[in-house]
Amino acid sequence: MHDKEELSRKEHRMERKIATRKDRSKFKKTDRKKHAQQLQEERERKLAKKNLAQGRVLSISPEGITIDSDGKQILCVLSGILKKEVSHIKNLITVGDIVLFEPDKKAIAHIEERYSVLARKEHLRQRQQQLIAANIDQVLITVSVVEPPLKPALIDRYIIATLKGNMQPVIVVNKIDLLDSKDPFFDKFVQIYRSLDIPVITLSAKSHKNIAALKKQMQERSSVFSGQSGVGKSSLINAVTGLTLPTGDLAKKTRKGTHITRAAQLIPLTFGGFCIDTPGIRSFGLWDLQKEDLETYFPEITEIAHHCRFPDCSHTHEPHCTVQAAVEQGEISKLRFDSYLKLLKEIK
Repeated sequence: MHDKEELSRKEHRMERKIATRKDRSKFKKTDRKKHAQQLQEERERKLAKKNLAQGRVLSISPEGITIDSDGKQILCVLSGILKKEVSHIKNLITVGDIVLFEPDKKAIAHIEERYSVLARKEHLRQRQQQLIAANIDQVLITVSVVEPPLKPALIDRYIIATLKGNMQPVIVVNKIDLLDSKDPFFDKFVQIYRSLDIPVITLSAKSHKNIAALKKQMQERSSVFSGQSGVGKSSLINAVTGLTLPTGDLAKKTRKGTHITRAAQLIPLTFGGFCIDTPGIRSFGLWDLQKEDLETYFPEITEIAHHCRFPDCSHTHEPHCTVQAAVEQGEISKLRFDSYLKLLKEIK
């Protein structure tokens, strides 16, 4: 009897886990705000007990960690205790972190709980998590139509990392001024992601076309620009803010972007909120993505997968697979399905 009750409890827990994974409402801005408010109240209680001040990390460099505290920029260091922490995270602190520090020593004593985080698998060793930014509302997944070309598989990786980190994905497509005419592939690309309720903003940093739409999306929100080198992240920030961040051209031989932005930096916005500029990347490894969770990040697959003949169908080789049939009939995007298959193979 005891074994049956224990099994029943396990099954109930599993059902709750599955329901939570499928509940995309936890990524709503209202929920993030509520969580952020709860964390802020906890910070204020801590500050009342200790002689500590609060700040937000603006940038990290070899010289130290620049934080903003009540409008003042202060160069700090990590306290000895934090430096000794052993973790699976490559960098213990990242841009956007809320920290508590000792004003007299300018030493960061505590990193507060993050309500959201953008992270990837560390590029070289693949065994550590690399934090990119924290405590942000949305990731502006920045791509270009050409030079460098669109990479839907990379975009899908960013979308998964964004949702895993409790943020809203927004696809920002730059350089549309380079499109000669109506492009069926590009139109289909935009349609695919908008059908998944993911905002897609098409614009040009060079001509300033649709920059107003990006500005509206960023207003009163915390945003991080992330994407390949050469897609124009810094140029878009300049266009929106009027700043003059350094920008670069594509390499003549490879037509790939060059690394102009060397480190992430947080930029307050005069129209409310802030944004984070990040260095360009060539690849994006997903951290801690489990095989059983992968399908939940492809809602168009999840929606019809329960019609497959086998409950544990991987949609790769099994007979009577409704997902494969939907791909063949054009009901599911082949681009998205290819992304799913590549990630499934990577996880295995």
